[in-house]
Amino acid sequence: MANTHLKHNATDYADALICEAEGLERLASALDEAGVTGIGVPRVHRVDENELEITAIQSSGASDRAREVLGEGLARMHALRQKAYGWGRDNYIGLSPQPNRWCDSWGEFFVRERLGYQVSRIRETGQRSRFQSVLDEYGGTLIDWLNVHCEHPSLLHGDLWNGNVLYGADGPWLIDPAVYCGDREADIAMTQMFGGFGEAFYRAYDAHYPRTAVYGTKREVYNLYHYLNHYNLFGGGYLGGCQAGFAVVESVGRGEA
Repeated sequence: MANTHLKHNATDYADALICEAEGLERLASALDEAGVTGIGVPRVHRVDENELEITAIQSSGASDRAREVLGEGLARMHALRQKAYGWGRDNYIGLSPQPNRWCDSWGEFFVRERLGYQVSRIRETGQRSRFQSVLDEYGGTLIDWLNVHCEHPSLLHGDLWNGNVLYGADGPWLIDPAVYCGDREADIAMTQMFGGFGEAFYRAYDAHYPRTAVYGTKREVYNLYHYLNHYNLFGGGYLGGCQAGFAVVESVGRGEA
């Protein structure tokens, strides 16, 4: 048997590893469906509430070629049209629950199940009220704007930052997903939240599925979800990112984006 890695459940949620295993298996099947052979996903050997046993990955440095393979492969996976937005069962992003009801409206799903849900978890009542007032005033307009600028539901990794991509001798591997179906550019937006994936990645992605003309605005809106999540988990160091994101929401709501 191949070398394996044993991951223990470090969360307060009994089904966290089961959801992670489901996400890994769905990513693997979607990449296979898209004809992508260069991106690895760890095989799930066994899983229960306490442990997840998956393929072990020997990580090495990322080459430009590996980043190109990742960009092209994700573009091909994102091009597969899914049936609706959401996932049908709730899962987790890091240490936070992630609600995933099915929805035919991307804008409604993102504003309610992503931004609205994270705002509802803010413990400081004054800050929670300030952010909620922005959603109350501009959420409807944002929903319409997102719907206009989303082409179709795509399977998303959901937590696509540098730490969740490993580069082995045989190319890139995707780990620790928070899968759901949404606007593909939500995945790409997160790749730029903590330093970016390198020019080779974006060049390869755009060559196969170019980003939209409003990607720059969408990036700020989509990463607001992750800033809110980090703010709720880790505190005030992420408040500035939340405030900047809500300023973009307001600009979209006023028709300035």
